[in-house]
Amino acid sequence: MRICAARYRDLDVAANCDLSSRTGSNAARAGEGMPEAEQRKRRGRPKRDEVVALDRAQIVTEALRLIDERGLEAFSLRELARALGVFPTALYWHMPGGRNAVLGAVAAMAFADAIPPAEDAVDDWEGWLRALFTRYRDSLRKHPNIAPLLGAQIVSNTGVDMELVERILAALESAGFGGERLVDAYNTVVAGLLGYVTLELAPGPAEDASEWANAFEAEIRGVDAGRFPRLARNLDALANRAFIVRWQGGAEKPMTHSFDFYVETIVAGLRALARKPI
Repeated sequence: MRICAARYRDLDVAANCDLSSRTGSNAARAGEGMPEAEQRKRRGRPKRDEVVALDRAQIVTEALRLIDERGLEAFSLRELARALGVFPTALYWHMPGGRNAVLGAVAAMAFADAIPPAEDAVDDWEGWLRALFTRYRDSLRKHPNIAPLLGAQIVSNTGVDMELVERILAALESAGFGGERLVDAYNTVVAGLLGYVTLELAPGPAEDASEWANAFEAEIRGVDAGRFPRLARNLDALANRAFIVRWQGGAEKPMTHSFDFYVETIVAGLRALARKPI
């Protein structure tokens, strides 16, 4: 009080100074023993050591782990920050694009090893495409919860390695495609690459999954043979092994045989159309 009064020679200012000093001291004491996470919430911005301690790889690795564990819908930057022990704004320091940037990086990390060697795209375009489809599916089977990123959310494009585009084009040029036909063939490959696995590994209901599966199985097996004779006749082969009439996802019941047939169909179609006159 005397220090403030001597400096400002004004009792009102001195009183305010004294009050501020005591308030600051009380606030500091109140923070003692408070959990670090709670203190971060009160601060409202990250410490420098929070920013320095993090790096992009840590953020993306933890984000992928959380999505694997809880699913894409439950993922948020707030939960990610809590898991990393930092305030959410620390994430934006490394990834200014926020959630979209994180999800794009997650997709890139999940498929980091999915692209076959470049030389194979030129030397054996058919084998290269088969390997690409298989590797992509294998990568997604390790992280099935990111399946919605591939087609339903365009944000996944932010995580695409342009080397993938380059090598697909190399394979298709080796097959004989060029000009507008190259564009059509490229779109066919990308749609095929993402389409089957997205359907195969699509998640089931988040709640009451077992109850839903049992009810749907009963509905399928009780199909009216009079109205749907072909479905009834082939039901034993189709039930839980074909799209629309299955009650388990591809993570629990893979559809590998059909996937192989699908890939061969695409390769055979491209082979037939590659040098066919327009």
